Amino acid sequence: MFWIYAAIASAATAAIVAIIDSFLLSKKMPSLWSYLLPVGTIQLIMGLVVLWLDPFPSNIEITTVLIAFSAGLSSSFAIILMLNTMRRDEVSRIIPVVNTSPIFVAIMAVPLLNESLGYKEWLAIICAVIGAMLISLRWDAGIKRITFSRMLIPLFLSSLLFAAANIAIKYALDDISYWNMFSVSTICFGVVFFMFSLRPAVIKELRNMKQLRQSMTLLVFNEIVAAGAGILSYLAIRDGPVSFASTIINTRPAFVFIFALLLSRFFPTVLNERLTRGIALVKFAAIVMIVGGVALLTL
Repeated sequence: MFWIYAAIASAATAAIVAIIDSFLLSKKMPSLWSYLLPVGTIQLIMGLVVLWLDPFPSNIEITTVLIAFSAGLSSSFAIILMLNTMRRDEVSRIIPVVNTSPIFVAIMAVPLLNESLGYKEWLAIICAVIGAMLISLRWDAGIKRITFSRMLIPLFLSSLLFAAANIAIKYALDDISYWNMFSVSTICFGVVFFMFSLRPAVIKELRNMKQLRQSMTLLVFNEIVAAGAGILSYLAIRDGPVSFASTIINTRPAFVFIFALLLSRFFPTVLNERLTRGIALVKFAAIVMIVGGVALLTL
């Protein structure tokens, strides 16, 4: 039964990471690139240390290494798309859409893994996609009509990249350990984030930041929590049925919604969340559809 608690803890912990990411990006950091530079540094250090402690098996094939690194690169670009959206939109809208990745995994598994989709799987896909579209709806007071968020397409692309990474990870884990995969992913994060952010202008932004020490302390704490969420998910998948574990881990949007609701009630200046009763009800219904769709697909 430990795997159940590990999966729940992973979902809740990952939700905390998303909340802190959103707070730092929207309130503290001058730009996305100034955020990625210290995050990339932390990730690269963690990856190199873990790889030194747990190196690749001596008989590993180069194909497996390439697939593992492709998974890390795909996740890196997915994270950049997600974080960029967090600067502009509400975290309780963003995470549910990103968490539709199991839907793309199911669709991609048809040609890649020779799997088939029945009526239950297609019902799950439709349910989750409608939920993602519903949560992206917003009321434009100026023209008095309901529109879709412009961030919906980048978020779906982020979800697709996460799905591609998951398929590659599934293949790579047949030959390498979870710790090997963790080190590869974090090294890729560090390298890709550096590619985008290691520029003199970004370094200048960091030097000129107000409350730099407090922000960096919170950022370091958040990256440690994120690593813990990843490790907990590995434990849940290792010790329990992967379909059940994945379903529980993908309840992260529900935790994000609950945390955002509490913060908007008691600390309204922390997040850019607009949570009137009507908006909260729409978001709740959308999250139920997305989580329900993922659960229906994986159970």
